Amino acid sequence: MSREITIRALKYNPSDENSKPEFKEYKLEETAGMTLYIALTKIKSSIDYDLSSDFVCRAGICGACGMLINGKPQLACKTLTSNFKDGKIELLPLPTFKLIKDLSVDTGSWMKNMSIRVNSWIVANEKTDISKIEKPIEPKVSDEVFELDRCIECGLCVASCSTAIMREDFVGAVGLNRVARFQIDPHDDRSDEDFYELIGDDDGIFGCMSLLACEDHCPKELPLQSKIAYMRRKMVGVK
Repeated sequence: MSREITIRALKYNPSDENSKPEFKEYKLEETAGMTLYIALTKIKSSIDYDLSSDFVCRAGICGACGMLINGKPQLACKTLTSNFKDGKIELLPLPTFKLIKDLSVDTGSWMKNMSIRVNSWIVANEKTDISKIEKPIEPKVSDEVFELDRCIECGLCVASCSTAIMREDFVGAVGLNRVARFQIDPHDDRSDEDFYELIGDDDGIFGCMSLLACEDHCPKELPLQSKIAYMRRKMVGVK
């Protein structure tokens, strides 16, 4: 049996000087298996054409639909409306990122700056010869690198991080995860001292307060806790 649900979403366009932050309520009939992606699509197609939110894959892969759902950073495409027993859902844009409009934020610019900050690429001492097979690595190490590469850069770990809210330049768990990925990759010739130059400060590994909301909210269940601890041990050991 279907029920009526109420979605209360923030409406605000910072580029419009006449716009002021306000909540707007939408009532719609819940359908079987409805996700917030489906609910917001219905709202935008038949109730409020002006409501802005971001979606691409609707399969928990692109990370575009991150938002605060009843105060918790989540992906709208992976959140069932049936999870909310009272049928009331409040939506806000993710904090720490630049607001574009309503529920849409600019995670792309933040992720780009983070990638540049931590030099997010393989650094090798020898020139790569693309005519030869890539240097092989042990399957166990390959699996560990691939596991960290599953990050979809959704920004939920950043939005749930107290340090990121207080420190504008904090690289966040996504940045520390990225550094760990290259530190364990044998194709990368950088030393721990090199990585220390990138994250060995309060905007890097030593800014993390180990509250671990990042791991609690990661939709891909990445081992952020263990990798942050791993990188902290490595950086503390740098002379």
